[in-house]
Amino acid sequence: MNSKDFFETIYSAREPNDTRAIYDEWSETYDASVNGQGYATPARCAAALASIAKDKTSPILDFGCGTGISGLALRNEGFTVIDGCDLSQAMIAKAKERNIYRNLWQCGSTSDFRLPHGSYSQITAVGAIGLGAAPIDAFDVLFELLPPGGSITLSFNDHTLKDPHYEARIAEYTDTCAGTVQFKEYGEHLPGLDISSTVYVIAKK
Repeated sequence: MNSKDFFETIYSAREPNDTRAIYDEWSETYDASVNGQGYATPARCAAALASIAKDKTSPILDFGCGTGISGLALRNEGFTVIDGCDLSQAMIAKAKERNIYRNLWQCGSTSDFRLPHGSYSQITAVGAIGLGAAPIDAFDVLFELLPPGGSITLSFNDHTLKDPHYEARIAEYTDTCAGTVQFKEYGEHLPGLDISSTVYVIAKK
């Protein structure tokens, strides 16, 4: 597929194996495709986390790290210990070439996602939860991993925001005081395609 075809197909629900296949195929041209459209969300997420982070040496899990654009944005904001995981092994191979990540591994469905509680006090999911990506249940799994005071930084693009279930899940946590919104901002995502996104930082109480 060419870049246009990827952008036309990626924002729809599908089985994880189909998503993996798409990103495996896209891995060689992914950076050029998204950067060519002004991909802004990784830098916005990294800056949002940096604005509230108390310790930039604390390990971060970059969930759905892709080719490592999000990890690069985190490093540019001064974060020093970054681990990454992704559904696509081909995307991970590209991320490894950046020499940013301490550890990288392939992760399957969130039902198989197992890490000790409190392994990371900071988790990012830059465009990794939403339509065409991990289901909203992934937020539950990642939030559960956090220790009290930890935070998750994530983004929902315009396609995902059209489905109220995603923001409603965030509200479930904040309305019950399980978490607090430390940052929320709507802004550019892929300006070349006229797509925006909301960036959140949610802290666990």
